[in-house]
Amino acid sequence: MKKLINRPESVVPEMLRGLLAIDPGLALLERHNVAVRADAERMRDRQVALLSGGGSGHEPAHAGYVGQGMLSAAVAGEVFTSPSSDAVFAAIQAVTGRPGALLIVKNYTGDRLNFGLAAEMARSEGLAVRIVVVADDVAIRNPGAAGARGLAGVVLVHKIAGAAAAEGGSLEEVSAAAEAAAECMGTMGLSFSAGVAPAAGKPSFILGESELELGLGIHGEPGVRRMPMEPADALTDTLVDSILAARGFSPDRPLVLMLNNLGSTTPMELAIAARRAYTHLTSRGWRVERVYSGAFLSSLDMAGISITLLEVDEERLRRLDSPTSAPGWPNVAKTSPARLEDRLWKERSPDRAHSPSGKKSAPQDPPHAAGSPQTASGKRAARAIRAACAAMLEAESELTALDQATGDGDLGASLARGARTVRDGLDSYPLDQLSETFALLGRALQSSLGGSSGPFYGVMFLRAAAALKGRDPAALATWAEAAAQGARAISELGGASAGEPPPRSAGATAATGRNAPCAPAS
Repeated sequence: MKKLINRPESVVPEMLRGLLAIDPGLALLERHNVAVRADAERMRDRQVALLSGGGSGHEPAHAGYVGQGMLSAAVAGEVFTSPSSDAVFAAIQAVTGRPGALLIVKNYTGDRLNFGLAAEMARSEGLAVRIVVVADDVAIRNPGAAGARGLAGVVLVHKIAGAAAAEGGSLEEVSAAAEAAAECMGTMGLSFSAGVAPAAGKPSFILGESELELGLGIHGEPGVRRMPMEPADALTDTLVDSILAARGFSPDRPLVLMLNNLGSTTPMELAIAARRAYTHLTSRGWRVERVYSGAFLSSLDMAGISITLLEVDEERLRRLDSPTSAPGWPNVAKTSPARLEDRLWKERSPDRAHSPSGKKSAPQDPPHAAGSPQTASGKRAARAIRAACAAMLEAESELTALDQATGDGDLGASLARGARTVRDGLDSYPLDQLSETFALLGRALQSSLGGSSGPFYGVMFLRAAAALKGRDPAALATWAEAAAQGARAISELGGASAGEPPPRSAGATAATGRNAPCAPAS
């Protein structure tokens, strides 16, 4: 286990102390792992207090949602362990005044027991306290007496109830808003690997290279089904369709969509899933008013996502949009997203005879007719280009291994992508006109390869195309000159020459190789 911690037993208090350094609007209760609003004393008699919490390891939940417009306090237990009733009771006492307090609790046995007992203790002290239990998990179709689990949808309840409290709503009104939101949402998740708790030092379950867990909880417990890997679109559809089927949402009611990073999923993967979830919903008639994407309620470093759908009306949407100082809540556009297809701009300068895919783009025509080559040089060019494409595709894994030893490991995939682009578009090239063909090769590779390879291969073929223009394609000297001109173009573009030593890293001094000190401000 490799984690940036000191000792497993000190993870939670040290994390909370770190949050104090990050968020000036936060304070901690002495002797308890409880984060409270720094202005809680001033606000306790002005509005209903909101409290939530549970085991740690779900950051930014729940301390990240403490602030104006959201929670008054968050009670943190040990990793994946419910906080004690004493800690919850201390939190209630710290932030609750005459308007009362609402406890928003995820539906796990330990949380319900400890928050419920603390609520009874507070009521015995004369404080008005209500509880809303969030059970948004749709994976367990027959949850039995315990009910469905509480997942990332609890964060949306925090926001809606927090806005209602900030508006001056009574305890009954804030509680009703939270309950209604909790009943109008569903969440389902999947994971490619389990998180590793600091105290355990190993994952709670092991998956094969091509396996995933579907419908899992947030405490490292396995899902309801282990299944083989599928493409992102199919997995996203499974999550969305499962929620729609379980909740019976009507297309007449708009939705908000939340994609939650369970720990170590990249923003790239979240965006791919967001794209599919949004288009899948809108194509089936739902209006998606907001899309939230990021880490809302994680499970340590679990690799996976969950998707939450919430039905909204004007009031609920307004409360989601209302301001908050809580650092964990995302800053998203407060307007409904337009259709993705309506925001795909056309290229402003369609002066290329071929698109990045290698296919001819209308309405332009190539300068010479394309099709099967008629000349001997054209036929030889077609055979050579196809052979080169096949060789690059066959060498993809070898090129990847070589690049992993010296770079970022993407060369094999890049060249294979370029080879497929050229191969698939070859029939549209004017192969009897080699200068034009080389120019089109340069443009196709420049567009399809990306990274450093795209410009280098692009400029090489473009310069070689100029060298071939008007010259005898059967002459060896023609090809020697074209190759020399292509190599010279690469050298000019990249700034390197034969025998040159590797450049120094930027910012290094000539004498020591260490970073130079910053210059004083003038």
